[in-house]
Amino acid sequence: MTSALRFLQVVAAIAALSWAVPAGATTDIALWHAMSGELGRQLEKLASDFNASQSDYRIVPAYKGNYTETVTAAIFAFRSRSQPAIVQVNEVATATMTAAKGAIYPVFSLMRDQGEPFSLTDYLPAVSGYYTDAAGNLLSFPFNSSTPILYYNKTMFRDAGLDPEMPPKTWPALGIAAKRLRDHGAVCGFTTSWPSWIHVENFSAFHNLPVASRANGFAGLDAELTINNSVLVRHVAQLAEWQKTKVFDYGGRGQAAEPRFQNGECGIFIGSSATRADIRANSKFEIGYGIMPYWPDVKDAPQNSIIGGATLWVLRDRPRAEYKGVARFFAYLSQPGVQAAWHQNTGYLPITRAAFELTRSQGFYERNPGSAISFEEITLHPPSENSKGIRLGSFVLIRGAIEDELEQAFAGHKSAQAALDSAVERGNKLLRQFERASPDR
Repeated sequence: MTSALRFLQVVAAIAALSWAVPAGATTDIALWHAMSGELGRQLEKLASDFNASQSDYRIVPAYKGNYTETVTAAIFAFRSRSQPAIVQVNEVATATMTAAKGAIYPVFSLMRDQGEPFSLTDYLPAVSGYYTDAAGNLLSFPFNSSTPILYYNKTMFRDAGLDPEMPPKTWPALGIAAKRLRDHGAVCGFTTSWPSWIHVENFSAFHNLPVASRANGFAGLDAELTINNSVLVRHVAQLAEWQKTKVFDYGGRGQAAEPRFQNGECGIFIGSSATRADIRANSKFEIGYGIMPYWPDVKDAPQNSIIGGATLWVLRDRPRAEYKGVARFFAYLSQPGVQAAWHQNTGYLPITRAAFELTRSQGFYERNPGSAISFEEITLHPPSENSKGIRLGSFVLIRGAIEDELEQAFAGHKSAQAALDSAVERGNKLLRQFERASPDR
């Protein structure tokens, strides 16, 4: 990633060429993305609907593989000056994209330069705040954002004598419920997906604890990890203890654990709000929904959750005509009706409060229980310095190191303290490497 970053900086220094567009011609705008399956079809529909709404511009989506493959393809396309105008990049790569200043066209500058209406206050702070600079300017366009929520099997709750209308709200209550499920024959009480995202990143935000110094990296590249604090150590230690009796059963990285809930092995599951439609489609039981649990003795908990997902970044050195179209496309995506439909059809969060209010007025949340929980979580309180998001370089690698160490703790090979101390040490080395490679050093 260091060489790729330097390459982007070199390319960005090259003067942009402008190509004339014949009068009356439609300008094509490439959008490289990482969405396959139904999500890819929904993105294609967004582009098609925008294209049909006017005749000056045509968004041309192209699937380039997963997030890493997509951003890598965009970087290497600079070699032949064939980079797209828009590329979808996941949230953990925000610091890397931000560091390549000359290669990106910040969204706030784009909208201002192209004269398109744009107000940051229209967007949800917990979403937009993840992608702003130190001055509060939006760098990339929020697109697909999700947050963790709790799912539970109401049928298993009834069979175990638990109230099917009362999801556990705290970690102690979840432990009691999960043990009851195990006592009544469940293979496991609860499991989760995305270990670091849920048990470190969102856990910290929900308890108003920093993941790193320097405002989680927003205030400077010299940030250091702080995840070996006493609250997180206690939490990981409790998970490891529950693991011994399968009250908690670790299900792997990414979304690997999700099928264990769908097939009825585990009665409780904490995972992305964006998998709600998939869980409903593949589960043969009544599903309940709740907010993420919290430790009630931690001051300020619950605070607010943070997001995962991706944004749309605009790359420089494209013909001038394309940027007017990009700005028009972003203005289109921000319309309440468009954003509400995207939210409802995909399970991703609405990026504006207007889209949420429209969805509510349409009766969507009444017809689809649990679909508003993600919005309620991220707007529970105004984001604090600890719950705005994370802006750390090489965070994809850091997340991998954290999950290595969590697995050591869950397997009983390391204490929670030793595992998180090691995660901090490994993560800080990666942060220093990123800092040395950055032009802001």
